[in-house]
Amino acid sequence: MSTIAFHTLGCKVNQYDTEAMRESFERAGWTAVDFDADADVYLINTCTVTGTGDQKSKKLIRRVAREHPNCAIIVAGCLAQREAEALLQMDNVALVIGVQRRAEVVELLERARREGPVNAVAPLKGASFEHLFVTRHEGKTRATMKIQEGCDRYCAYCIIPTVRGPVRSMPLEDVRAEARRLAEAGYPEIVVTGIHLASYGRGTDDTLLGAIRAVAEAVPRVRLGSLEPVVVTDEFARGVAALGRVMPQFHLSMQSGSAGVLSRMRRRYTPEEYMRAVERLRKYLPGCAITTDVLTGFPGETDEEAQETLDFVRAVGFARIHVFPYSRRKGTAADAMPNQVPESVKHERAAKLLALGNQLEENYVSTLVGTVQDVLFETAAGEAEAEGYTGQYVRVRAKAQPGQLCRVRILAREGTLARGEVVIDGR
Repeated sequence: MSTIAFHTLGCKVNQYDTEAMRESFERAGWTAVDFDADADVYLINTCTVTGTGDQKSKKLIRRVAREHPNCAIIVAGCLAQREAEALLQMDNVALVIGVQRRAEVVELLERARREGPVNAVAPLKGASFEHLFVTRHEGKTRATMKIQEGCDRYCAYCIIPTVRGPVRSMPLEDVRAEARRLAEAGYPEIVVTGIHLASYGRGTDDTLLGAIRAVAEAVPRVRLGSLEPVVVTDEFARGVAALGRVMPQFHLSMQSGSAGVLSRMRRRYTPEEYMRAVERLRKYLPGCAITTDVLTGFPGETDEEAQETLDFVRAVGFARIHVFPYSRRKGTAADAMPNQVPESVKHERAAKLLALGNQLEENYVSTLVGTVQDVLFETAAGEAEAEGYTGQYVRVRAKAQPGQLCRVRILAREGTLARGEVVIDGR
């Protein structure tokens, strides 16, 4: 019996795509094994959003070829879409598949085994939504569901529109059907995601709010992937709140709190518009957690603009921030911009943002002390304990079992971790 191992780098969309390919192989009779085990084939789903993503992907391919000299390697994902021919020259790489044709992965590998290495990367112009069949998520208590693919924003720093292609969406009836399948498989929470989720339904009569409603019909907990602030209208915030099943944690992509930097980045909002989106969410979902990404050291970013971002992050009062030093990507507008910021300055600014972000996260966790929250426990954590997440995506440890959805009283904060006790019969 043939064996295959999987490894995913990058975003939740990649995780979804990997699960779909895993199921394709298992339906064809293959046995999936841990990535550290010996396998006949290793599938690596790559990321290229930063230079670090490129390096990690290639390093992993080389490591697998060195440690398992008789294996075949499938390279999928964004880096594969971008550098197919170069990857095909690496040791043991049998198939390069990109971000299309993943539903054909088993047949394409069989072809590669017969004929030799195959470049199956398909052009993205005019691509339609590739419906991948996912019924479960290996080792997970929550399921990720990709309903949208591609992006046409062309932010100055971002390579993703080039490697993911045009905007396309899963039809609403398919959204409803997949949500039902995942609910029947026992998942109490579905994370709705996409490359640019705010673009869901463009060119059709479907809307993002309609898709969220369709998922909420199937499961008690719906969590949203990254959103653009422009999607957060009064109608959207009110509609999400009315469902009662959307988790009160919203990841609003920000990148910078400086109007000048946002303009150079080609982001399509101002700090004031971003703040209005935050205020709408807090109006209809009081106490909700707002999380974000911040990109530091963008070309031309001055000390004053970096300070504007720090001040804005503090003013918003995020529950959590992810900080990334700007990474030059060939083929983007920012790569050719003057006044590139030295690496040492990028990392110094990132350190300040991380310190502030940690303090803000501790502040937010503290606001939950004394409250009772629904917690979906995911992983074992010591004797008779488990860790999981509240609706606000605050990490909680308590006496529970992975897979349980419990009412938990938050007793204390330890750093950014909350300690709690399971509430029995409301006491």
